[in-house]
Amino acid sequence: MARLKIYTDENVDVRIAEGLKRRRIKAFSAHEKDMIGASDIEHFKYTSKIKAVIFTHDHHFLEIAKKLERVGKNHCGVIFVEMNKLSVGECIRRLALYAEILSSEEMKNRIEFL
Repeated sequence: MARLKIYTDENVDVRIAEGLKRRRIKAFSAHEKDMIGASDIEHFKYTSKIKAVIFTHDHHFLEIAKKLERVGKNHCGVIFVEMNKLSVGECIRRLALYAEILSSEEMKNRIEFL
């Protein structure tokens, strides 16, 4: 079972990816991957390439994920939480749990809410 990789989009605090890395979870931020300013579709293409789930606060990612599924295209999954609903620490804790219990295969074409 391939362990979950998590990619945080540009609207997510970079401390979340850093905190996940400290927990030995493969995590990447849009900032460190030079994806700032990329379109939402480009983020989906990039995460498909690196086989990572997108963690976001952006409602557009939910719409895109649903649209991709409707037209029969795959994505690596989306984990969503409203901005400022949870603290940075709580996001890290919950995402770490997702990374422990779900595989990349299980997150394929799936949307989860923290």
